[in-house]
Amino acid sequence: MPEGDTVWRAAKRLDAALAGKQLTETDFRVPAYATVDLSGRTVDTVVSRGKHLLMRVGDATIHSHLKMEGSWELYAPGARWRHPAFEARAVLRTEDVAAVGFLLGILEVIPRDREDEVVGYLGPDLLGPDWDADEAVRRLAANPEQPVAVALLDQRNLAGLGNEYVNELCFLRGMLPTRPVAEADIPAAVSLARRLILANRDRSTRVTTGDTRRGRTSWVYGRRGEPCRRCGTRIHRSALGRTDLEERVTYYCPSCQT
Repeated sequence: MPEGDTVWRAAKRLDAALAGKQLTETDFRVPAYATVDLSGRTVDTVVSRGKHLLMRVGDATIHSHLKMEGSWELYAPGARWRHPAFEARAVLRTEDVAAVGFLLGILEVIPRDREDEVVGYLGPDLLGPDWDADEAVRRLAANPEQPVAVALLDQRNLAGLGNEYVNELCFLRGMLPTRPVAEADIPAAVSLARRLILANRDRSTRVTTGDTRRGRTSWVYGRRGEPCRRCGTRIHRSALGRTDLEERVTYYCPSCQT
């Protein structure tokens, strides 16, 4: 699933292409919004909120979430799409560009004054103007027995972290993903999360090790059975049990993390 920095970059790219331009055609290919027509309206802005995208068009907002496989792509008029047409969920055209949303996990068109109904539950956005570290710490600490990885992934606590960041964050802080929140240094974890995502905000390749070479960009994520870059112990892979969130795959070094 894309992390908050991926969605932030998508919003920035879409905003640069669409903001201030009039839509000449809109095509929403989901039954609930198939008859919605926003043509003739001007795109005001495109912003991210955690892992959500909000395209504000007059008094309407196009709300989308990429989930695991979704993407928004930009094409010149008449250009061939890189994905089959049946995967398109939304097509927004202006005179000089087409924005196409493929395999979007969520797509809906809502009144702009009701945005809070779809993103209001989110915690402080690590890349947003509302970032509030103290509030994120407060929310995380409210459930002290919860495994720290589950708490950090819960978008209600802070918005923007996904599996990759959380696994890397747990390694860098020397804590097992299963460590209870009460036994973790949550302010330090929140501070590091903010630094990591800011450092990667403008990168196409996410790097948590400081080494941009291929195959050297992560400490533990996706490296099951490979040697720890610090101590040489084989990286383990496990899964946290199902909760109100989906099951989470974790990677960790049993020597460096406790």
